[in-house]
Amino acid sequence: MTSKNVTLKIDSKVYDEYRKFCKEEGIIVSKQIEKFIKEELKNNKKQVL
Repeated sequence: MTSKNVTLKIDSKVYDEYRKFCKEEGIIVSKQIEKFIKEELKNNKKQVL
């Protein structure tokens, strides 16, 4: 699977807090966003690649 760079506009406080959380938990932020998108597609019965 290929990756794609994207630009998102997210509230800076929310992003900074989530980034800190991910760092503490050893989680990669981009992978968490990808998981969220896949789950949203699944919940809305869209095909997940």
